[in-house]
Formats: sequence, structure tokens, C-alpha cells
Amino acid sequence: MKRARLFFMLAALCALGIGFPESHGTLLILDRAAKGPGLIQSPPPVWTYTVVAAFPHDPSAYTQGLVFHDGAFFESTGLNGQSSLRQADLRTGKVLKSIPLSKRYFGEGLAIFQNRIFQLTWLNHIGFVYDLDTFRRVAEFSYEGEGWGLTQDGRSLILSDGTDKVRFINPAGFKTERVISVSLNGRRVTNINELEYIQGEIYANVWQQDILIRIDPATGTVLGLINLTGLLPEKSADETDNVLNGIAYDEKNDRLFVTGKRWPKLFEIRLIKRSW
Repeated sequence: MKRARLFFMLAALCALGIGFPESHGTLLILDRAAKGPGLIQSPPPVWTYTVVAAFPHDPSAYTQGLVFHDGAFFESTGLNGQSSLRQADLRTGKVLKSIPLSKRYFGEGLAIFQNRIFQLTWLNHIGFVYDLDTFRRVAEFSYEGEGWGLTQDGRSLILSDGTDKVRFINPAGFKTERVISVSLNGRRVTNINELEYIQGEIYANVWQQDILIRIDPATGTVLGLINLTGLLPEKSADETDNVLNGIAYDEKNDRLFVTGKRWPKLFEIRLIKRSW
């Protein structure tokens, strides 16, 4: 059992590119672990999960951003020519409202703040602001770098761009207020994608990994890993593009939801902390 737990910890760290030079890869970290536990410093807490419920999800939706609000899901979908902003029913997955983006835009992260919906685009350096009730576009904003994930903490918009950097942006003037660098045991964590602010932490997808990370918004330190391996058993091994992506939180009822790009299901899960 201890060997299995150590293997998962190492696999998780390897997936994030943590603890070894990129040129050496997995074998080096396993070799270091074998020589002594002191060489892997303070492994972060790891959670696994149990599925509470599964709900239908549009299998054509290339999920880039996901938010739970007033009993429904708001979703940003990607791909040029297929990007949209939509609202869907939790129980049935039925799309209640949807507007397309121009073909030149690849939809990305999504956040709701003060009755406004904020949506990123990937490479255009442009974000859109919509009225929450009507989906009418009311403003645009710009940002440097790529747009990946978006959430908010009640004060700032929080944006990821695929690097280790996470920016806190004033939602009124769209100026960057501060930047944190996400790290685990002193090593940068990149490919940070979809974001959700949950009880004082930033939860984040890591692109192409079945892992969520929990980030300290003050320091950027990774506080823990969530192993979601096997959540969608029927996912084909060769579907490298249809990866885990999409985190939503029902604050009122303390419910956590996750899904993925073109996944036919959306899951409510409960986290279980592992002991080493």
C-alpha cells in the first residue's frame, strides 16, 4: 500500500514536471526517491474523489470555462467556428441559452461577477463582458498574453495564461493588480488552465492531466493535488484532445462539479484526503 501511494505521488509530480530537470524525466525522480526520502521535500497533500452524481453534458461542447450560478451552469466553449457562451440546465444538460462567437475567436475562461459575465479568448488578447440575464455584450477588455482560465474572488478577476503566472485584474478598469507564480516545492507549475475560486483557494486544471491543483492565492504555492484519474472510464486513450477541463462550485450547497472537453457527463464529486 505504501509503495502504491508513493507511486501516485511521484506520478503526480512527474505529470506536473516537478522535482526533476525536464531533460531527465520520470526515471531520475524515481531514482532520487529510491536513494532517500529527503530528496523529495514535503510532498503536498493528495485528495482522491467519490462521485456523488453524474449529469448529462453536451458531448459537442469543447469546454473551456464553467461556472455554477443560481442553479444553472454557464459555459464557455472553444474552437474557432464553434465557440459560444451558453447556459445549461443542471439536471438535463439542455442548453437554455446560447450565443456564438465570431469564427475569429476561440472562446476560453469564464467568470461571473456583479451580474456580468466575463469571457476570455485564446489568442486575440480580447475579453468580452455580457449582461448576465440577456447575454447582450456590453463591453470588451484587453490583456497581454494568451487567455486560458478565469475566475473571481469577489474583488478581482483571476486569469491564467498557460504559464506558471496567474494575474489578478481589476474588473472595473481591467488593469493587472498583482501576479503570482505557481510553484510546487520550488519548481514552476505550467499549463495552468481552467480556474475556480473555492473557499479561499484557487482550484486549477492542469492541461492534459487528470489532476487538479489547489493554489494559495497569496503566494502561488500549490497546497495540494486532486487525483481525478478514471473519472470518465469510457474516455478513449487516444482522445488526447478531450481532456479533463471545467471546474464549478456551488457555494450555497458546498458542491463541486467537474467535466471535460466534449465529455458526455458532468460530475458532482466529493473529495477524500489520502493519508500516506
